[in-house]
Formats: sequence, structure tokens, C-alpha cells
Amino acid sequence: MTTLQAMSYGQMLEQVRYNGAYPTRERAEQVVSAVLAALGRRITGEERVELAARLPREAAQVFAAEIPGTDELTGWAFVRDLASRTGGTLATTRWDVGSVLGVVARIAGPALLDRVLAQLPSGYAILFGRAELTQAA
Repeated sequence: MTTLQAMSYGQMLEQVRYNGAYPTRERAEQVVSAVLAALGRRITGEERVELAARLPREAAQVFAAEIPGTDELTGWAFVRDLASRTGGTLATTRWDVGSVLGVVARIAGPALLDRVLAQLPSGYAILFGRAELTQAA
């Protein structure tokens, strides 16, 4: 597959709803908004611009509205930070993050996702549904 097929916001919400087993589309939309806002605080540069361009317009607006932070959060710290912002438990927040970022990974495509993961600290690959690759010493 050389070109990525555009996904509508409705299709994105339905995929997240299905993946996360959320009872309503509204709940899926709440989760998408929270996770994309948190991701928007982490990604910078060309990868940020490219990812925003590939996301459905409504999702891109939530993602791009956030100003990237200067602190580096590992994948687990990202989940903890989001849980504290949303009032969720660590387990449910981890589930929410995986449900959304799995769909984001498909929208981004492998090449862009590789570049996004290269700029993030350790622990994010698994959140996007990938194995965490480490270099041998």
C-alpha cells in the first residue's frame, strides 16, 4: 500500500469505539480528544505538521491546538500525566491511549510513525501498538 487512504473523523471515532469497546460514540470522542491533546503536547517539528495533515480535520484541530512541552515524558509518564489530567485510573488511561494511538498509527503509516517514535523518549512504541525496539550495547 503506497498511499494512505484518508479517514473521516466519523470513521476514526468508530474505529476507536470498536477497538476500545466504548459504549457510545460520545465516549470514544472524549477519549480521542484527550489522547490527541496529550499527543499534541509531545510531538514537534515536521512530524507534527505531517501527522496533523494526515489526521481528519477535527482530530487535527485538537492535536495542533496544544503547545508542545519542553519536558521529556517516557511512555509510562505520558499515561500517568494523562490520567492525572482526566481523572482516570492508570489502567483505563493506558487502555484509552492504546485504543486511540493504534488508530493514529494506521493513519500515520509506518514511515511517519517511525519518525514520530524516533523523536519521543522510550516507551511510546507499545502505546502505538508496536514492539519497543532497543539498540544492542
